[in-house]
Amino acid sequence: MKRAIIIGSGFGGLALAIRLQSAGIETTVVEARDKPGGRAYFWEKDGFTFDAGPTVITDPDCLQELWSLSGRSMSDDVVLDPVMPFYRLNWPDGTNFDYSNDNAALTNEIAKLDPADLAGYQRFLEYAAGVYEEGYLKLGHVAFLDFASMIKAAPALARYQAWRSVYSIVASFVRNEKLREALSFHTLLVGGNPFTTSAIYALIHKLEKDGGVWFARGGTNRLIAAMVTQFERLGGTIRLDDPVEEIETLGDKATGVRTRSGWQADADAVASNADIMHSYRDLLTSNRRGQRAAASLERKRFSPSLFVVHFGIRGSWPGIPHHMILFGPRYKGLLEDIYKHGILPHDFSLYLHHPTVTDPSMAPEGCSTFYALAPVAHLGKAPLDWDGEIGKLLEDRILDEIQRRLIPDIRSRIVTSFRYAPTDFAHDLSAYQGSAFSLEPTLTQSAWFRTHNRDDAIPNLYFVGAGTHPGAGIPGVVGSAKATAKLMLEDLAR
Repeated sequence: MKRAIIIGSGFGGLALAIRLQSAGIETTVVEARDKPGGRAYFWEKDGFTFDAGPTVITDPDCLQELWSLSGRSMSDDVVLDPVMPFYRLNWPDGTNFDYSNDNAALTNEIAKLDPADLAGYQRFLEYAAGVYEEGYLKLGHVAFLDFASMIKAAPALARYQAWRSVYSIVASFVRNEKLREALSFHTLLVGGNPFTTSAIYALIHKLEKDGGVWFARGGTNRLIAAMVTQFERLGGTIRLDDPVEEIETLGDKATGVRTRSGWQADADAVASNADIMHSYRDLLTSNRRGQRAAASLERKRFSPSLFVVHFGIRGSWPGIPHHMILFGPRYKGLLEDIYKHGILPHDFSLYLHHPTVTDPSMAPEGCSTFYALAPVAHLGKAPLDWDGEIGKLLEDRILDEIQRRLIPDIRSRIVTSFRYAPTDFAHDLSAYQGSAFSLEPTLTQSAWFRTHNRDDAIPNLYFVGAGTHPGAGIPGVVGSAKATAKLMLEDLAR
């Protein structure tokens, strides 16, 4: 039996592990933290359950496929509940827009903003369906290992003007600025700036429209637990709380891994779900390939980080939906401050997560669990004192904004709270510059231009997760696992 080791137990790592184990490859997952999940970590404090993320689940079929490989059903291990509306978008002037795949309801929401944009929205939907077909169904699960594969995909990408930004494409269909923001903000959920991310990412609208938006009952952590259950049921092994310190190599071949505890294991193939810079720069120190690849990655653009305030409060809030986007007074200017200038502006936009409106078990009876997330520049652009004065200042400003717009007496209701900053992403996840989404998803950092699913110089070293093709987000990293598994199984069968 061939053996594989996977470094990291995020969604991508676990999806790859399930695929390999289902195919008869003896697979071990090695995780640095005390719990599986990677970015999908969780905390339990004072009776509240706080998910680190990701908390927006789309395309559940790509997850169900991991169980179907062995003739089982995902519903045996976890329940996914529909979220409706998908998001409520709110602007400082009090305007609300409930975003969903209910055609009648969405038509009414668009008409409230500008009836003249209804026809334009239908044209945008046709465009989104086209890029979904080309960019997700055809290319989202296929590895780009050489430039020829990129040339082959070029005609379809050109047909949909992939060189344009998502915002630019949206603006060509609708004229209302709020609707433009409503149809372009999704790229932020995968680390992309709507004004620079390729228009191909408009496929997210079609992905949500067809598959819906879901939440795992008990939290995203229960979906991770279900994936671990499925992996172990198949005979796989997961090793927790033992960071890999070296990917061992002999010449141009990966031979295994060595961990901090001194545990060492040999393998026919090694795959990393860890941060790509960490994988090359820190784990491949004994091989010149590691430093060469790290030097190349340093020249690339990495996505921003996040500043998250988790809080549990007394009271229930049925009027606050599961997902809210609280837009600030600026859109393009704010994003330029974050992505380009690397400054901490006075204004911000927030993603507010309120899971207890869907699942009350996430908090003690009579209480609610929330987190408020603000995109911020990564540490390479803004090396701020996130653990001290700056972190406290931004936390206070975020709570002030929620108090002003949604919960007037929020501070007197708080039972427990804590924050998670760019420095935590860097420390806990070994994320380069504290980036929350790895490489920024621009056109020149997508597909073949992204870290390859199989290394070019070490042919039995593979990558899975946000840093490789197709990118961040649950469907993205699960898709990367499908692409990487295909390569590994073909190679291991030789």
